[in-house]
Amino acid sequence: QVQLVESGGGLVQAGGSLRLSCEASVNIFTINGMGWYRQAPGKQRELVATITSGGTINYADSVKSRFTISRNNAENTVYLQMNSLKPEDTAVYYCYAFKITMKKYDYWGQGTQVTVSS
Repeated sequence: QVQLVESGGGLVQAGGSLRLSCEASVNIFTINGMGWYRQAPGKQRELVATITSGGTINYADSVKSRFTISRNNAENTVYLQMNSLKPEDTAVYYCYAFKITMKKYDYWGQGTQVTVSS
């Protein structure tokens, strides 16, 4: 079982920055991939960015060049640096992790609110 705890959300003006953190309860070397999804009111949850244990990174087109995902293996933590924030980035951001053993297991954090004012 993997527990994920997010932090770093909040209220920021358009053009500002925030950094989200997601700490895993296990050594992230044992996790195949981690990342961030977000869900705005009335919309489906969507991928923001992911990073695999091998270092492969994927971003949604809407956040490329503005957001950066990274990991600190020693701290079992994945970060999402968000720059040049826009009101449309407002959403609940969820940390996500998956492990593949006999089958694929998905894990989610509780979510952290990010609000960008215009």
